[in-house]
This record gives sequence, structure tokens and C-alpha cells, in this order.
Amino acid sequence: MTTLYAKEGIQQLGQLAKLAQQPNKAFGAWNQAVFQEGALSTKLKEIIAVASATTTGCAYCIDIHTGAAKKAGATKEELAEAILVASALKAGSAFAHAANAFRSYDGEEGDTLYKKEYFSKTNEFGKLAPDALKTFVAFSNEAVAEGVLSVKEKELIAVAIAHITACAYCIDIHTNGAKKAGVTKEELAEAIFVASALNAGSAYAHSINALNTYDAK
Repeated sequence: MTTLYAKEGIQQLGQLAKLAQQPNKAFGAWNQAVFQEGALSTKLKEIIAVASATTTGCAYCIDIHTGAAKKAGATKEELAEAILVASALKAGSAFAHAANAFRSYDGEEGDTLYKKEYFSKTNEFGKLAPDALKTFVAFSNEAVAEGVLSVKEKELIAVAIAHITACAYCIDIHTNGAKKAGVTKEELAEAIFVASALNAGSAYAHSINALNTYDAK
């Protein structure tokens, strides 16, 4: 196989199952449990999964979960909005971490790299890059605004993506946003597990590339 992303390559995951039987079995059981109907519907979980897969950049996962989302009743419009939430959160992670960059640049002291109040350093963008800040904020707000997906659904997606980007500021902001929108702790937990499964799934799926490379050498 000369291409690194051939759709049929997913069939080679059977080789991984043979090489690491017990971990593979445990992974499969966990993944199945994550996507069972629970506090969140299977449809919403698959929508979160598509947003998560576009964040991890796993072509295999995008293909699998887009198909599963469509089968569960998700529309193209719903997927589009979910992906834009993911886009805003991925951009938001870089934006939020500017707080740390600005603190380092200014030589501010302290052993703690993450304090809630540090996020206010991003206000400096208002002077440093005002046009970019204005348009970024407009995009970020629009991404989580009511649409074909509710604010509650979008904030759940945002929390899930924030865990993939590992942005402590984003997790704090959007967990508060989700709670304000009526999200329960059970719903929050299930959304985070979807993100966790997709983050792991990206590594799992890319074993196809590693095994192909190993066999070709």
C-alpha cells in the first residue's frame, strides 16, 4: 500500500488485535461502553466524536464516526456546526495559552504555570493585535451560539474538545458555560469519555501506518 491513508487500511487493525490481544480486547470493550446510550444520546456522542476526530486529525476516525453519526440521524448541518465548535476550541487553546507566553515575556514571577487569573493577560491582544482579536472573539462566540445544535450541545462539544487540546483555561470556561446551559455532571462525564476514546482511537487507528512501515522495512 503506497498511500498512508487508504480507507481499506482499517482492516489491518486485525493484525494489532493478534499482536496485543488482551489490551486490544480491553480497548474494544471500553470503546463500546463509551458509545452506549446513556445520559447523552448515541447521536450526540457520535457528533462529539466527529468534532473530536477533526481535532485529533485522524482520517480513519473521521470516516468511521461520520458514518456512525449519519446512521444515528445526525444531519450535515449539525456536523458542520460541531466541527466549527472544534475549530474555535482548537484556536482558543492557542489563544488562551498566550496568557502564559505574555507572562513569560514580561518576566512575571511565580512557580505556578496555570492560575485562573492569568487568563486576563489575553486582554493584551486588544492593544497588540486588535483586529485579529475582534474577529477571533466574533468567531468564537458565533461558534457556540444557538443554531441547529443547542447552546447546551455546543458547550458539551466545547468541553470535550478542550480536553483533547488540554487547555486548562478552556476547560474552566466551557465547563462553566455548560453548567449554565443546563448540562448535568453525568452528561459532562460522558462527553469527556467520548473525547478520551477519540484521543485514544487516533493513536489506535494510526497503528495501521506503523505496522505497514514496520513490514515494509
